[in-house]
Amino acid sequence: MAVLVTRGLSVLFQNVRGCTFLHQNKARDCWRCVKRYLLSDHVIRLLEFQQKKVAIANQMYISRDQYFNNIEGKLKKNELILKDDLKVLLHLCQTPSDVEVAKDIIYRYHAENRNMAFGEFKFGPLFMRLCYELGLEETAEKVVKDQILKGFFSDSTSFNIVMDMLFMKGSYERALGVLLEMKNQGIKFSKDTYTLAFAVCYKMNTGEAYRICSMLLEESLTRGDFIPRHAFCFAVALAIKQNDVVKARSIYSYIMHTDSKICLNLHLLLLALSGAQQNLLSVLEKAIVNNVPEFVKKVDFSQEVLAIVRKTFENDLGFQRCFEDVCETLKRSGQITALSLDDMLCYTPSGKKPLNRLLNTRKVSRRTFKPLRSALLSE
Repeated sequence: MAVLVTRGLSVLFQNVRGCTFLHQNKARDCWRCVKRYLLSDHVIRLLEFQQKKVAIANQMYISRDQYFNNIEGKLKKNELILKDDLKVLLHLCQTPSDVEVAKDIIYRYHAENRNMAFGEFKFGPLFMRLCYELGLEETAEKVVKDQILKGFFSDSTSFNIVMDMLFMKGSYERALGVLLEMKNQGIKFSKDTYTLAFAVCYKMNTGEAYRICSMLLEESLTRGDFIPRHAFCFAVALAIKQNDVVKARSIYSYIMHTDSKICLNLHLLLLALSGAQQNLLSVLEKAIVNNVPEFVKKVDFSQEVLAIVRKTFENDLGFQRCFEDVCETLKRSGQITALSLDDMLCYTPSGKKPLNRLLNTRKVSRRTFKPLRSALLSE
């Protein structure tokens, strides 16, 4: 029964419905599921990049076209390309043709500075944000794979943005290729890299993708790398889709905080596929919340997940009746959502929460450059 259910689950997982179900469960079920990207605005920093572009354009003493002509003139005369030249150029690009000019400058700049320390400033993320803004994922993919530019994109953010763009377009095999190139170049994986890597493998859902996901997971755990909860959830879901319930349970055990919506739905599936019906009913009963205000956080269970769980009770009428009673109670309390598990997994995180403004107050006087003293402490 467990194998049959997981095979059915593998098919159901591939039905990405977007937001066509809004008429069923109102707008609250549209859990950022329209845009299928995984990196938060805090990582992409597109708005910050665009604001910088406007600021630099307003500070120019010559026109944008004249600046491009000057740069192209330097290129033809084989003159030295300075760091500020490239930085300003990348902020002035507005079209794909501008990006092609910027690419030529990047190749020249990298050839001239290959053996020099670039300092703290990295051009890779800047160029990738430009590609992100203009929708040039193919250009971004080619440059990070180009061995001539090896070392120019020496940070994980550049590769992560490329993978995110390819993930958004559904180009999962190409995104996996970027990941493997990142590994071959010895770029250290960040927490966002692991989320993207496991998400890409989950979407591909092939034996090879599962092998790569398992290998990366084992290596990261051996090194003691930090793996975010979201990444673990993708790995658990992939193991379930590959009919490896034992491995899925093992991966799930590494998740420290399992109180999220995704974790509880995955936990429900694992209990059902493991034959732990009594524990499953207990989890559902504990999650029921009645007569609480709307702003109080509730646990939502996916209709898709509950439908799969229901199949495991087909031969046990006693448990089936108890399950239906609990589901009816959850439905009355508004805790059953039309979101599929795939919708829950492929959401865009909100990024870092803003800190309290009181913690960010100035501690040094702008006039005297001396430490500011609190009025309360001075009394």
